[in-house]
Amino acid sequence: MTLALRAMTRLANWPDLAEALPSCGTGRALRSEQAEIVHFHSEQDVDLHLTSRAILRFEGYLKDVPAVHIVPGSRWVTIRLEVDSDIDLLLTLVSFALYAHQSWPAPGEAPSPGCTEHRGMALPL
Repeated sequence: MTLALRAMTRLANWPDLAEALPSCGTGRALRSEQAEIVHFHSEQDVDLHLTSRAILRFEGYLKDVPAVHIVPGSRWVTIRLEVDSDIDLLLTLVSFALYAHQSWPAPGEAPSPGCTEHRGMALPL
């Protein structure tokens, strides 16, 4: 079983997430009541929907994690699943995303566009 499938299986059992059609039309997605949260695009690449505030809050940590990449200006963080510990990282970040979306959108924050799948190469933070 691939890392992405193992992560998807674990997350699909979370009560705050339900499988949904991905906004980009590629792969599989899970969403909360508030927003799309995670897209599995391949056996290794997963897009996670954070808020701008969450990215700013955790930027110092995220920029030091080799598995984490963002497209500048996006609220979607790409996580590359290569080892088992990357699943743990993804699960932790999904928890943060669920929490962040409980109070989202922030005043003045526009709705987030779809995930990063079709917007170019993910770049390190």
